[in-house]
Amino acid sequence: QVQLAESGGGLVQAGGSLRLACTTSGRASSNYELGWHRQAPGKEREFVAGISWDGGRTYFVDSVKGRFSISRDNAKNMVWLEMNNLKPEDTAVYYCAASGTSVILRQPGLIDYWGQGTQVTVSP
Repeated sequence: QVQLAESGGGLVQAGGSLRLACTTSGRASSNYELGWHRQAPGKEREFVAGISWDGGRTYFVDSVKGRFSISRDNAKNMVWLEMNNLKPEDTAVYYCAASGTSVILRQPGLIDYWGQGTQVTVSP
């Protein structure tokens, strides 16, 4: 069992930045691919970013490439999502996620573990 807890959401103006954090705990959490999904009002949950268990590989949805970065520190049981040049369309609840492979991590319906979510609101 892996537990995930997000923090760092909030309200920011367009063009601003936010850093989301996710604390992981539980059995062998450092062995999992970790990532972030988001869900905007009235829309389906979508994959945003992922990182391999050793931090050596990162991957993003096209809409955030060049603006978002993801990192992790297994010794601290943490993963972060750095969001820059935020746009109103980035407004959503952001969820930390853990799964065994990058293929599964990209698919919201197959995720093994979820956090409770944190709201990000970007004003025009």
